[in-house]
Amino acid sequence: MILIRDILYKVTLEKVVGNTAVAIREIHFDSRKVGLDDMFVATIGTLSDGHDFIKKAVNNGAIAVVCEKIPEQLVNGITYIQVSDSQKALAIMAANYYDNPSENIKLVGVTGTNGKTTIATLLFNLFKAAGYEVGLLSTVKIMVGNKQHSATHTTPDSLTINNYLKQMNEAGVEFCFMEVSSHGVHQKRTEGLQFAGGIFTNLSHDHLDYHSDFASYRDVKKSFFDQLPKSAFALVNGDDKNGLVMLQNTKAKKYKYALKSHADYKVQILENQFTGLLLKINNQELWVKLIGNFNAYNLLAIYATADLLGLEQLEVLQLMSTLESVEGRFQYLVSEKNITAIVDYAHTPDALKNVLETINSIRTGNEELITVVGCGGDRDMQKRPKMGSIAARLSSKVIFTSDNPRSENPNEIIEQIEAGVPPEHYKKTVSIAERKQAIKTACQLAKANDIILLAGKGHESYQEINGERFDFDDFKMVSELLKVLNK
Repeated sequence: MILIRDILYKVTLEKVVGNTAVAIREIHFDSRKVGLDDMFVATIGTLSDGHDFIKKAVNNGAIAVVCEKIPEQLVNGITYIQVSDSQKALAIMAANYYDNPSENIKLVGVTGTNGKTTIATLLFNLFKAAGYEVGLLSTVKIMVGNKQHSATHTTPDSLTINNYLKQMNEAGVEFCFMEVSSHGVHQKRTEGLQFAGGIFTNLSHDHLDYHSDFASYRDVKKSFFDQLPKSAFALVNGDDKNGLVMLQNTKAKKYKYALKSHADYKVQILENQFTGLLLKINNQELWVKLIGNFNAYNLLAIYATADLLGLEQLEVLQLMSTLESVEGRFQYLVSEKNITAIVDYAHTPDALKNVLETINSIRTGNEELITVVGCGGDRDMQKRPKMGSIAARLSSKVIFTSDNPRSENPNEIIEQIEAGVPPEHYKKTVSIAERKQAIKTACQLAKANDIILLAGKGHESYQEINGERFDFDDFKMVSELLKVLNK
C-alpha cells in the first residue's frame, strides 16, 4: 500500500478533488483489472478512451481516479486527480509506485528503425559474459538476470517496465539494456525513468501508419534524447543524417560512431563472409561471427557503449569475438545439399535492402538468391510497394506471401507489394499467399549452393490471422522442409 500523495511526486497536477492521504493497493489503466482500493488511470489511446470506463473502474473498487477530464458526477469517498497528460502521469506514478527502480541501475535505451534488438541483446550477452548481473527489455524477450519472461511489446507499458526494473533491483542487476520504440516514447512509457545512456541506430521508413509523417516519426525519436540527463551519454550513428538531429538539444554527453564519416568510434570492414566479419575497430582487429555491414554498425555501437560504461577495451573486443547472432536476426543454417537458409526480421524497406545487399556482397553470383517476403496487415501500407521493388531488384527469384495478415485480406496485401515490382522483374516473381507453401516452394526451387532468405517475421513463433495466433516459426519450418527435401 502507498499513499496517493506519495505516488503523485513529480506529477504536474491541475486539480484534486478528495483526499490524497489515502493508501491505494495497485495502479491500473485497464478498468477490467481494477479491484478494491486500487487507482485507475484514464488514458486516451488510439482505439479507446479510458475516461469512458471511469464509472466501471469505480464500480470495481477504485478508490482514486487519475484523468484529464474530471467526470460531471462524482462519487463520495473517491479521490479524483486531474492532469494534463494521463499517459505521462501514469509513467511517473509507475516509477514512484515501484520506488523509482531505474535510479539504482545503469539503464541504457536503444532506439532507431533497425538494429535495436540486436544491439540490446548482444550488450546483455556481452555484459553477462563479463561477469555482471544484467537485465534486458527487448522485442524478443525480457531477462531479469538469468530469469526469462516473454515479451509482448518492443517497449512495454510503464507499469510493466518499472515492475521488471524493480525485480532487477532485487536480483542485484547492475546494467539493463532496453529497446525504446517510437510508440513507447510517443505514449510516454519511458517518462520517469533515469537513463544512463541512449543509442541511436538509424532512421528509415517505418510506422507511418502510426506517425503522420516521417518528420513526426523522427521527432518522437529525438524527444527521447532531448530528455536524457547531463549525467547520461548520447551515442548516435554518425553516418545517418538523423544522428546529428538526435544530438541537437540533448543535455547528455555526445558521441558518434561510424564507418564512413569522422566519429569518436570508427570501424573498418576488412573481410565479409558468410562465416563472419573481420573488423578493425579503433585500430584493433577482431573476427566476429556476425555478418554484413549493418552488423558492423551494430557491433561498433556495442563496443562504444561498453567503453562508455567503463569496461576495459581489450576485454570488450575479446568478448565481442564470442557473440552469436540474435534469434531471427540473420539466423542461418546450411542443409545437407549445401543450401543456405537465412531467417531475418527485416520488415522495413531499409532493413530488407541491407540484408539482400549483404547476401549479394558475399555470394559469388553462381548461386541463386530466393527471397520469401510479405508485409504485415493493419500496418503501414506505404512501405508495401517499396518492399516489392527491393525484393525483386536484389533477388534471383521472389515469392510474395503472407506475413501476419491480421484483419486484412492476404491477397490484397500481396497485390500492393506486387505493385512496386519494376516490369523488367515481373518474370522472377510469384505469389503464394499461404506462408508454409511459399517456404516449401522456395526449398523445392533451391539447388546446391543456392540461398533462401525468409524475411519479415524473424524470431516470431506465430502467424496472426483474423485475430487468432497460430504456431508458425520460420526457422523451424525451413529446417524441417529442407530435411524432408534432402531425403
